[in-house]
Amino acid sequence: MAAFTYKAKLPSGATTQGVIEAQELRLALEKLKLQKLVILEIQPQTQNLVETLKKLSPFRPKPTTRDLVLFSRQLSTLVSAGVPIVQGLSILEAQAENPAFREVLSKVREDIESGLSISDALKKHPRAFPELYVSMIRAGEVGGILDAILERLSSYLEAAEALRGKIKSAMMYPAVVITIAAAVTLFLIAFVIPTFKEIFSSFGAGLPYPTRVLISLSDFARKNILYILASPFVASYFLKRYYRTPDGRYRIDGYFLRMPIFGVLIRKAAIAKLTRTLGTLVKSGVPIMQAMDTVAKTSGNAVVERAMFAARESVREGERIAEPLKKSKIFPPMVTQMIAVGEETGNLDQMLSKIADFYDQEVDTAVKGLTSMIEPLVIVVMGIIIGGIVIAMFMPMFQLGELAGKQG
Repeated sequence: MAAFTYKAKLPSGATTQGVIEAQELRLALEKLKLQKLVILEIQPQTQNLVETLKKLSPFRPKPTTRDLVLFSRQLSTLVSAGVPIVQGLSILEAQAENPAFREVLSKVREDIESGLSISDALKKHPRAFPELYVSMIRAGEVGGILDAILERLSSYLEAAEALRGKIKSAMMYPAVVITIAAAVTLFLIAFVIPTFKEIFSSFGAGLPYPTRVLISLSDFARKNILYILASPFVASYFLKRYYRTPDGRYRIDGYFLRMPIFGVLIRKAAIAKLTRTLGTLVKSGVPIMQAMDTVAKTSGNAVVERAMFAARESVREGERIAEPLKKSKIFPPMVTQMIAVGEETGNLDQMLSKIADFYDQEVDTAVKGLTSMIEPLVIVVMGIIIGGIVIAMFMPMFQLGELAGKQG
């Protein structure tokens, strides 16, 4: 993505300048024309080496969800108190702790001062303000309820972040334990068993079959230790490349939903996120077609995204939302029934919020159940692996003891 610096004239006659990102110059011009700007000057942005390295640095700070939640709550308070939006942004810019977010707020304030609407100014920074956020701000501007929308956004973001945290905590424990177990097993096979192999070679007797298998495995591990250590990173790289393709993303996300044990948790979390997002957008006055489009793009799962796009097309043709969601077979009957009732009664946003609250509790219960189940399961698996290695290593010693007893 290339960056272009421009100088343009606003509809009001004032002059503005800034930076816009696009694949090429033609697309940059089209983007600026959509903002009703008259281009006076535009050229590729030139950067020095230091600026380029800063942008490429993986340690560069980024705007976080916490920054966005705090910003939304504080701006809501300022707007409801009658503080002008530009002045409010100046106050929040001075108070921002994250340098990256402070820089974004500075650019947003400058764009609003030059005549852009709040939503258009925020839209220029997708890394800080996601599409859902911009859509709701636009609805708040049109409806004249920006303070209420900001308050609603902060509540939504807090709930979404809490849900994300639950999923991470559920996945983190088994991931860490499995990684440690794999590292310990590899260490035993590659570095401990060879010591026993030298001892066994002096026995002058045949070794039991399990011991021979383990020694062969140890020899293979020692010869290919670098390949074994690199294989998870190589597999991860190719898996990520495949996931970036539409077909790969759809297949992998579908597998996640069907995955044993964790699939139920992922499905419940996806339903909670989708219903809360759609309910928040509908309650904020975002048109249903735009709301469904935004929900699909921010669902985080390609299977759910495809189901929502199909539902949107059905709604465009005059159907209700519940029917196409029911046909997708992703959503449980209770969800589609409650959505249908919400559509019939005209309280769709309330029904969606109730579904989201219910599935938040379901995710809580599932996380606790998984944690209590995985812990003994991992201990048993590790016991079997370590115990199997120990038994295979001691079997020749037992055999040697029997032979010595017979000779005696």
